[in-house]
Amino acid sequence: MAHPVPPARRPELPPVHGAVICLAAPCLAISPEHGQLTGRGIEGVYRAGLRLLSRCVLRVGGRDPVAVQGRSLGADRAAFTATVRTGAEAGPDPDIGVERVRHADGTERITLRSYATRSVRLPVELALGTDLAELAAIAAGRAGPELPAAVHAAGLRWSTGGIQAVVTADPAPDDALASTGLLRWQLELGPGEARTIELRTGRDRTTRASAGQVANPLADARAEGDDPRVEAWFRTSVEDLGALLLRDPEQPGDAFAAAGAPWRLGLAQAESLWAARMALPLGTGLAAATLRVLARAQAEGRGPGAGMIPGPLRGAGPQLPPGCTGTEATLAFPVVLAEARLWGLPEEEVARLLPAAERCLGWLRGALGEDGFLADPDPGPRRCETQAHVHRAALLGADLLDGCGRPGAEEWRDRAARLRERFRAEFWIDGPDGGRPAAALHPDGRPLLRLTGAAAHLLDTGLLSGGRTAPGLLDRTRTEQLARLLGAPAMDSGWGLRSMSSREPGHNPFGHRSGAVRVHESVVALSGLAQAGFEKEAAGLLRGLLDAAETFGYRLPEMYAAGQRTTGSAPLPHPAACRPAAVAAAGGVHALVALAGILPDAPAGTVALHPLPGAPLGSLRLSGLRVSERPFGVRVSRLGLGMVEEAADALQLGG
Repeated sequence: MAHPVPPARRPELPPVHGAVICLAAPCLAISPEHGQLTGRGIEGVYRAGLRLLSRCVLRVGGRDPVAVQGRSLGADRAAFTATVRTGAEAGPDPDIGVERVRHADGTERITLRSYATRSVRLPVELALGTDLAELAAIAAGRAGPELPAAVHAAGLRWSTGGIQAVVTADPAPDDALASTGLLRWQLELGPGEARTIELRTGRDRTTRASAGQVANPLADARAEGDDPRVEAWFRTSVEDLGALLLRDPEQPGDAFAAAGAPWRLGLAQAESLWAARMALPLGTGLAAATLRVLARAQAEGRGPGAGMIPGPLRGAGPQLPPGCTGTEATLAFPVVLAEARLWGLPEEEVARLLPAAERCLGWLRGALGEDGFLADPDPGPRRCETQAHVHRAALLGADLLDGCGRPGAEEWRDRAARLRERFRAEFWIDGPDGGRPAAALHPDGRPLLRLTGAAAHLLDTGLLSGGRTAPGLLDRTRTEQLARLLGAPAMDSGWGLRSMSSREPGHNPFGHRSGAVRVHESVVALSGLAQAGFEKEAAGLLRGLLDAAETFGYRLPEMYAAGQRTTGSAPLPHPAACRPAAVAAAGGVHALVALAGILPDAPAGTVALHPLPGAPLGSLRLSGLRVSERPFGVRVSRLGLGMVEEAADALQLGG
């Protein structure tokens, strides 16, 4: 009897949680903490997903330097410090200091400094190699062996299949050995003297990628406050978001935020839109460009898929089938355009993108089921968060249509009202503890009773004209109950919001949909709780995220594991999480702007301030933001009072 063949096991991604990642998309450098590129795992210098250099091992005086420290100097560069003891001096003290500053663009400066009291002669060697493997092949465990090297000008060259990589050195090496991939120097160092070797890695001997491949549309904003960590978190978030920007191949003038490094350094429709939305306080340029990129991909014609923005499936955990990111992106498109208009997107740009937003709403009209809910995928479950996205798209889409003088707004407001009624009747599960929303309705109508972080999207209602927030799917009583649930220890780990309650069967603190803290959901919950007036719960999530950001050097990964917080505990890195990630970087901006409660209506020339009461982080000052395409600054006092410090002349304080 034949036995069934088990499905092939998916290769395990190489762990990256301990790596030092330098990024200036599409350039990427992934290093171990000691700085030596050994060729193991995912280490290396990449450009556009191709590993140009996998091995770069330094030896000084015939010894391996002793690693002392590896640290990030910014989104695109890192420094690695080491020491060497040559034996020229008696005693245990090192007498040579080594600093390597590595850039994402493939530039590395190696500086050797002598602390000896007499001149030393040092042989210096660099062992280089590469496989010219694609990142996707490395992730799948299909990287090939190192390629043979050839001497090339002041360095070495590798090539295969018409692709080549070149490493050049300045000063040129005294010897270059192709057979072993070795560059050698003999350096004379006097007391206190330093010598520097600069390496450049590229596709040819002259190309050097600039550290910034696109014109950055993000404002150079700043945050400062009583808690000094807010400055570091905000600065790192802005830098990382800028480092993730990529050109659209069809229109190189348009940039979007790649989903994350190293695994998803490309367009992810829903996440790129979410990042652009959360970054609106830094200007509307990123949102406009991302919307243009997605509008060009929108399905045309008159069929059932017309107007949808395509996107791949995404895992939803063990109890639900994968969801379609295209559904989420299509629903987010009119939302981002509507809110970008309120932050100051020029009306001519709004008019240019409005037809695509109307096509998204047209797709939604045809995709809604007879029960008024949207299945994802169809036929499939009616997910809780999908209905929140539908409701937000309907209300903000109506506001957009009204503001642009287009018909159809009342239809969408009526649809939103009917959805609220049906949602409260069918998704809300009453219980002695006050009840909860179902995570989803199965196609046969059975509710999935799991409590997940996706419920946070019920609190994110969106921004309307006049500095108002849209009504939510839940009434005030149910919103209060949801706030209580999200603020309880089963959901709030003390380091952020869990993606699934710790009381649910199958909870896994490392599960990306079954218990890990996802920064995006945590920030959505935080801002939604703040807007709904639940100060305590919002402040708890904010403090937890800030504490987690400090633990991760202010570069929050897309997700991380967290048991219940106790004295001396810390969040744990997820081995496969992207870091930086677009939604995590933009989330740092969104969280602090939510604390200030900035609600603009640029077409009406007004901005409202509703800071989170109680000032949970003390005083806060945000400067260099953008409203109506002009600099905007705000200060929140220790008493939680907001004051505009800088704004366009025509902008009036309202609300």
